[in-house]
Amino acid sequence: MKFYKNADLSRHSTMRLGGKAAYLVNITDKTDIPFALSWAAEQKIPAMMIGSGSNIVWSDAGYSGLVMVNKIKGFTIRECDETTSYVDIGAGENWDSAVARTVKKGLSGIEALSLIPGTTGATPVQNVGAYGQEISDTLDSIEAYDAKTKKIVTIPAESCQFGYRTSRFKEVDHGRFFITSLRFLLTKEAPSPPFYAALQTYLDHMNIKDPSVQTIREVVIAIRSSKLPNPAKIANNGSFFGNPIIAKTTFKKLQKAYPHIPGWPTNDGRVKISAAWLIEAAGFKNFHDRKTGMATWHKQPLVLVNEKAECTADLILFRDRIIGEVQAKFKITLQQEPELI
Repeated sequence: MKFYKNADLSRHSTMRLGGKAAYLVNITDKTDIPFALSWAAEQKIPAMMIGSGSNIVWSDAGYSGLVMVNKIKGFTIRECDETTSYVDIGAGENWDSAVARTVKKGLSGIEALSLIPGTTGATPVQNVGAYGQEISDTLDSIEAYDAKTKKIVTIPAESCQFGYRTSRFKEVDHGRFFITSLRFLLTKEAPSPPFYAALQTYLDHMNIKDPSVQTIREVVIAIRSSKLPNPAKIANNGSFFGNPIIAKTTFKKLQKAYPHIPGWPTNDGRVKISAAWLIEAAGFKNFHDRKTGMATWHKQPLVLVNEKAECTADLILFRDRIIGEVQAKFKITLQQEPELI
């Protein structure tokens, strides 16, 4: 293992901002993790593990410890029964490439999560979801190194405390587990309706009655590509704010003032509303800020784009301006999705 000193963290965030890490090391096998953590302990510095940085915003001060970049590979399929298969994916695998491989094998369950940037190991932290599917829907278990017990453990999906864009890995056990692989239980059966509204609209437009898993993936890719910038070409973290969930009574009050505000009922009796709608209504549609060099993506205001920002402070200034305007207009506080470190 090679430890790199004063590593540029802007190269490890798709927003391409941030300072330097005291040290950085690539993790290619789960046995590397305890070694790297012991090394950091000897240096008396903290340690953390990341994927591709698609959900990270580094501070300008950088990170005073050891950044471990997860590059653990692996992809195996094992039949469970006549209709389902287990799929084990290394945490360092590119997520979309892994989805493509399951679709190629005719397995359904994560195809609607196509084209989401990042590594596989990062997906359960926020319980990534899109177009009617969430990681928690088909995840069977997680393998991880437990820094508390100093052992490799298997965590069943039901013990991950999944919620809307959250999990125990993001909340109560943040920093405790270093994810090494994920196991999914996927079905061999073709996708069946009801489909997410945007998917169904596209299928109806193309007059597709019985879509295959490959068709669903292609439709999702087409929709996402038409709305979202490619982080490999344009610096961004994808959706920067989560959709707020508010009380039904609060939503009804908003509806009186704004009849066209979109909302979706949740299982707990509340209403999820569109952060993109709030941002656009607050005056930030296709907004380019000369002061900070930041902007909202012209096709999706939920995406903040780094056009000419020189530092993370510029991003934070722009973020806070949006949050402030939405709060002033709707009395709703937007919550940032990417982790600020």
